[in-house]
Amino acid sequence: MEDEELLLKQMPHSVEAEQAVLGSMLIDPRCVPEVIDQLRPDDFYLRQNQEIYETIYSMFNYSATIDPVTVLEHMKQNGYYDENLSRGYILQLMDTTPTAANVKEYIEIIKDKTLLRRVAEAAGDMTAMIQQGTDTGQDVLEAAEQKIYAIRQGRAARGLTPISTVLIDVYDRLSELASSESAIPGMSTGLRDLDRAISGLNRSDLILLAARPGMGKTSMALNILLEAGKKSGKHVAFFSLEMSREQLALRLISSECFVDNKKLVTGKLTEQDWESVAAAADSLNRSTILIDDDSSVTVADINAKCRRVDNLGLVIIDYLQLMQSAGGKARAGENRQQIVSDISRSLKIMAKELNVPVLCLSQLSRANESRQDKRPMLSDLRESGAIEQDADIVLFLYREGYYNRDTENPNLAECIIAKNRHGETGTIELQWTPEFTTFNDMEWQHSDG
Repeated sequence: MEDEELLLKQMPHSVEAEQAVLGSMLIDPRCVPEVIDQLRPDDFYLRQNQEIYETIYSMFNYSATIDPVTVLEHMKQNGYYDENLSRGYILQLMDTTPTAANVKEYIEIIKDKTLLRRVAEAAGDMTAMIQQGTDTGQDVLEAAEQKIYAIRQGRAARGLTPISTVLIDVYDRLSELASSESAIPGMSTGLRDLDRAISGLNRSDLILLAARPGMGKTSMALNILLEAGKKSGKHVAFFSLEMSREQLALRLISSECFVDNKKLVTGKLTEQDWESVAAAADSLNRSTILIDDDSSVTVADINAKCRRVDNLGLVIIDYLQLMQSAGGKARAGENRQQIVSDISRSLKIMAKELNVPVLCLSQLSRANESRQDKRPMLSDLRESGAIEQDADIVLFLYREGYYNRDTENPNLAECIIAKNRHGETGTIELQWTPEFTTFNDMEWQHSDG
């Protein structure tokens, strides 16, 4: 009975699968590259099997001939050879392996057992952290998320893919675009000139929208959210680290029903305004907008939350500099520039993983305030050049009327495309409507009639 309990406490593994993989490699060296591509030495649980695999692994790296005799010889050189056991064990591996044809199945069993061990190890680490009692629940949660995320990343790592496979995916995508009635490949921003310039918001892209405070970053993000939430047919998630859910809802209502934002804030509404608000609320009820106003959210949190959303189409984050690094206390000593670099890199990885566009808002440094021409430049991105590097598209908002009230058109806004992996850079002119906090194409005109 005691022996049975000891066996139950062993980590998950399959002796038979490990032996079958090693036996297959010894019987038929043609399957060695396939195994090497899929398994690492630490995927083998038993020390003896791990040593044999390490030997074959290093022999493969040096293009050495792999057969039972050469493997035994290299094991002697590596100090893995046991006079009484090694030769007999190698022969046993070859005898007990019926055929190398099923090596793929054996590999999958080993990979699954390795995954179970990794999860068990992570659970053990978490239990140890809790028992020590020195970390807060939030610290333990963040550490757990990081460990699980690392395991997932390790298992989902894609190897080299034949170009023929990639071309099939490209062909499918071209067919999808050809059959679509939309003039742009990505999701629409609701601003036609901007859509044409950046080809819409494309899957796996990190789009950065940056401006000085008061330029209308959040307004533009909410405009895009409203457009996508009403027309894309997909769920769109808005993570606000600055404003509450209620404030965001008011802003969305204002943009939707064209009731002055000041009236909504004070509640001084006419009967007609109430009707407009009711119609806007009804329209928003039918949209697919999801809002999160947790001000302490990390990229790992956002990734975890978005994974649980079916048919996700777009993620918007307001804004990058307010985000916390997922590292918790352990990384408190790092400078802010390094933390922001890590966050921007994590956001790009998240966009690729979720396969949706991620629109992230960002603040700019005060450098432009001291220049004669106050239009933002890439060098103004606050705290990190890595943001510029990670982003596929960088958009800046600029309004001359913000700095000069006597300008000819105080509500003229410029959307400066400073970086664009899908096309050219340039400037798009937009109409800013402050009372409704919206941006529109230049020819747009709202009429009350």
